[in-house]
Amino acid sequence: MESPNNKTNLALAQILKQELPGNRLREGDVTDVALLKKTSREAFFDLGKFGTGLVYGAEFLNAKDMLRDLAVGAHLPAKVIDLDGERGYTELSLAEAGKQRLWQQVQELADNGEIIKMKVLGSNSGGLTGNILDLKAFLPLSQLSNEHYSKLTEGDRQKSIDELKKFVGEEVSVKVINVNPRNNKLIVSEREILATNVKELLSRYEVGQVVDGLVSGLADFGIFIRFVDNPQIEGLVHISEIDHRLIENPKEVMKLNEPVKVKIIDIREGRVFLSLKALKPNPWENIEEKYKAAQDVSGKVYKFNPFGATIDLEGGFQGMIHVSEFGSVEEMKQQLTVGETYAFTIESIKLEEKRIALKLKK
Repeated sequence: MESPNNKTNLALAQILKQELPGNRLREGDVTDVALLKKTSREAFFDLGKFGTGLVYGAEFLNAKDMLRDLAVGAHLPAKVIDLDGERGYTELSLAEAGKQRLWQQVQELADNGEIIKMKVLGSNSGGLTGNILDLKAFLPLSQLSNEHYSKLTEGDRQKSIDELKKFVGEEVSVKVINVNPRNNKLIVSEREILATNVKELLSRYEVGQVVDGLVSGLADFGIFIRFVDNPQIEGLVHISEIDHRLIENPKEVMKLNEPVKVKIIDIREGRVFLSLKALKPNPWENIEEKYKAAQDVSGKVYKFNPFGATIDLEGGFQGMIHVSEFGSVEEMKQQLTVGETYAFTIESIKLEEKRIALKLKK
């Protein structure tokens, strides 16, 4: 049974909690406390003018390791979870206070733009996971550096997942870009490390400008080009901007460290998009000088697809022969071989669609 003096002290503590404007505790506050007493099931803490706090039940179990070596009088942060808790004491959480302090620390990292190391602990189809100050962090695909992003395979989810698994166990340099303790989300970025400096460097360039570059990366979806005059800047030539004809694999036309001239076609959000195609003559502008409907031509089979086959023609043009010419994809592959040259007849030319329809020469 509690003594009258203890009851009086608790009552006074409640009055102080309620009647000190600007100096009252609120649920969710993190405050400094000092250990008064601990037992095998609960611990009491000095809250100063706000009376006594209590850690018990699940909160006591969550903080058991923390409390084991804690001496009477020792100070530590605690989170207020209930002002009118068990037996009138202010109920506290030590584990939640520690976590809240960690969230505050990562927010400071974000505010200061600090570069930190994160060990990659896992991967999924969306990116990489790791820990920052014991909090789970996520590095999305869109926030990978160009160097790491170039290793992925656009359009092939399984290959990209396999590539991401190779990062597990490695350390990557990142910046914290999004802190959301309410949803337990911590987002980091590799790309942002260079973003500020790169944005400043990119301000010296404009759309339409032609620059010298070196091939710094080859991916299924395009070619990464590093600027010769500013090696910190790396731009992307998407596969659709490599040539006027269809390119199946950028490795067919480029190799690492090859010097190239590229045209800037877009600059946005600290990224620069480039084109090789824009610096090449467009063969479609003079196609009528080269080809006409009903004309017999020779062409090399470039690739098969579910609708037919793409055929390379002279002059940088490509035509398409529909699978219906053969009956099925299997029959088409029996009659045609990739890399071999055959005789065709131009069935039609659709200039607005940049399309040449072919059929086998009879």
